[in-house]
Amino acid sequence: MSDRKEFRDLADPERAREGVASLDLSAGTERVPLEDARGRVLAERVDAGLDVPGFDRAAMDGYAVRAADTYGADSDPEVLPVVGSVHAGESPEVSLDEGEAAEISTGAVMPEGADAVVIVERTEEVEAGETDGDHPDREQDRRVRVETAVTPGENVMLAGADIAAGERALGPGTELTPREIGLLSALGVDEVPVRAKPRVAIVSTGDELVRPGGDLDHRAGQIYDVNSYAVATAVEEAGGEPVVYPHVGDDMAAMEETLVEAAADCDLVLTSGSTSASAVDVVYRVIEDRGELLLHGVAIKPGKPMLVGRIGGESGATGGESGGDEPGAAYVGLPGYPVSALTIFRTFVAPAIRSAVGLPEPRTARVDGEMAVGERTEEGRRRLLAVGLVEDADGRTLVYPVDKGSGATTTLTAADGVVDVPADTNALSAGDAVTVDLFSPDVRPPTLLGVGEDDPALSRLLDRLERPRYLARGSRGGLRELRDGLADVAVVAGPFDADGEGVADAAALGGWSREWGLVVPAGNPEGVSGLADLVDRDLSFVNRGTESGLRTSLSNALADLADERGVDRRDVTEAISGFDLAARAFESPARSVAAGDADAALGLRATATKLDLGFVPVGSQSVRVLANPERLEKASVRELDELLSDIGSVLDGLDGFETG
Repeated sequence: MSDRKEFRDLADPERAREGVASLDLSAGTERVPLEDARGRVLAERVDAGLDVPGFDRAAMDGYAVRAADTYGADSDPEVLPVVGSVHAGESPEVSLDEGEAAEISTGAVMPEGADAVVIVERTEEVEAGETDGDHPDREQDRRVRVETAVTPGENVMLAGADIAAGERALGPGTELTPREIGLLSALGVDEVPVRAKPRVAIVSTGDELVRPGGDLDHRAGQIYDVNSYAVATAVEEAGGEPVVYPHVGDDMAAMEETLVEAAADCDLVLTSGSTSASAVDVVYRVIEDRGELLLHGVAIKPGKPMLVGRIGGESGATGGESGGDEPGAAYVGLPGYPVSALTIFRTFVAPAIRSAVGLPEPRTARVDGEMAVGERTEEGRRRLLAVGLVEDADGRTLVYPVDKGSGATTTLTAADGVVDVPADTNALSAGDAVTVDLFSPDVRPPTLLGVGEDDPALSRLLDRLERPRYLARGSRGGLRELRDGLADVAVVAGPFDADGEGVADAAALGGWSREWGLVVPAGNPEGVSGLADLVDRDLSFVNRGTESGLRTSLSNALADLADERGVDRRDVTEAISGFDLAARAFESPARSVAAGDADAALGLRATATKLDLGFVPVGSQSVRVLANPERLEKASVRELDELLSDIGSVLDGLDGFETG
C-alpha cells in the first residue's frame, strides 16, 4: 500500500494568501547605525533633541546688516562701511553698530546686531573711506553700496526654523530614504530604532542538488541549486534577512533535524521542493509531526504544490523530546521548480515579509495590450501566465507567452510580467485584450524582438543593440512568428520557401554564411569522413531539433545521399544511431561530444574551434535576417539594418563564417 500524499481540496488563492498573512513574521525592534538605516522602517517616533539650525544663519551670500539701515535704499542706495567678514563654520568676530555691514557667507552665523542679509547681487563695493578712529581694528577701508531695502529676518534662517527642539521629527512606520537620513543627521542622531528584519531560513531539498561551483554528474541527474540563491535574493528584496542552509536530501531524519534547527533560529522557514504528492516527499510529514500543517496545495499555476504551516514551538510538542523547547517559526513550502517557487514567493510570501518590516507594497504598473498569439490554459486553476511585450510600428503593445514550463529557469528572466488568467478561462486567443502586471514599474518592452535560429554571429549583433530580446525558437519558429506578426525580425538558416512559409513580403536585411558539418572529438579518433560514416558505421550521433535550420540542411544532405544509393530517405536516417536525439541549442550537440557521450554531432566549424574539437565539413549554409515589412521604420530595425551593412566586422574571428 502506497503512503503517497495526495492533494485534496486545493485551497483557492485568496485562502492561501490569508493563511500566509496569518503567520506571525514580526521580529521585534532593533537599533541600527544611521549609515545602515537606508530602506529600514522606524519602529518608534523620533523627536528633535535640538533646534535646527541651532543659530540664526545667513540663507544667502551677501552682507549682514541692520534692516533699519537699508530703508529707502531702493530709491536712494545706502553706502555702509564693511566692518568684517563671517564665514560658515566659524564664530563671528565682529558685531554691528548702527549703519554698519559685514560680509557673510551662506550658512554662516549672523553677527550680533544684524537682523537681515542683503544678497550680494543687490550690492556693490565702492572706494574705501577714511579709517574709523573709534574702531581702528575694523576694516574701514571697505564700503558697500546697498541698492535694496530689506526687512528684519529677510534672507536669514532663524534658529529652529527648520525643526525646533521637542518637535516631532519622524513617526513610526516611516521608511528611511535619503531625505529622512538627512534629517536624522541634522538632528545628530547616530542610530535609530527600526523594525527588525525577520530571519528567513532557506532550505532547498532534493538529492539531485549541487551548489553552484561544485561538480555536476549529469548522468546521475544532478542539477545546480537555483532556488537557494534566487529565493534568498527575493527575501532580501522583500525586506527579510535570508539565512541559507545546506540543501537537504530526501531523508526524513535529516529533513527533520534541519527544519527544527532552522525554526529555532529563524522567524520563517522556507523550503523548496519535496512538496508534491510523491512517496519520497517528506517535508509535509515533518511539518505534521513537528508543527502544524495549515494548507497543502493551491489552485494556481504555477505553484500547485505549496505548503503553509508552523514548525517547532508548542505546536510541535508532540513530535519529540524537545518538541516544545524551540521557539517555533512560520513555515511555507515552495514548489521545487524555480519559476513556480519564485512566483509563489512573489504572490504570497513577499507581501507578508514586507508587512512584518513595515514596507509598503511596491509600486505596481499595468499595461494593457492584446495577445499576439493564442494560449491554452488549464480550466479550474487560476494561472499566472508569464508574458513578454513588444510594440508594433504604431506603438501598439502586443503580448506573447514566454512560459517554457515551471522547470525552465529562464522563463521569468525572458518575461516582462504576468497575465492573471481566471480559473474559468481555458484559452486566450490572438487579439484578446489583456492586462499585464509588470514585474516592476521600470519594465520597458525590448527595443527589438527577434525570433529564429541561434547563431554566434547573431549573438555578436545583438550585443551591439540596446535592450534587444531574442527567442531562439529555430528557423521554423522564426518564420512562424514573423508570419503571425509577433517578431520584428526573424533569423533563418538554410533553405526555405518564402511563399510556402507565408512570408513572401518579408524584407531581407542582410546575412552571412556559415560552414556546418560533423563535430567530432579532437583528433577524430574514429576517422569520421562524412555523413556516410554515420549511416554505415556504429557511431553515436546527436542531432538538432526539427525547428533548426541546421537540421533542415542535414536532412537535405541525407536525402541526396539516399538518392545516390537509390534507397528511401527513411532507410538512411533510421540507420543513424541517435538521429532522433535532438538538442535545442547550437552548441549542445558538440558539448555531448566533448563530454564523451557521442562520437559525432551536428554543428558549426566555429563551435568545434571554440571547444577544441575536431570538425568534418559537410556544407555551407546561408543565414538571413528577415524583417517584418510593417516595422521597417522601427528605430531598432533600422539600426540592425545598418549593422548588417558592416557584417564583416561582426564575423571577424569566427571560424567558418563569411560575408554574403
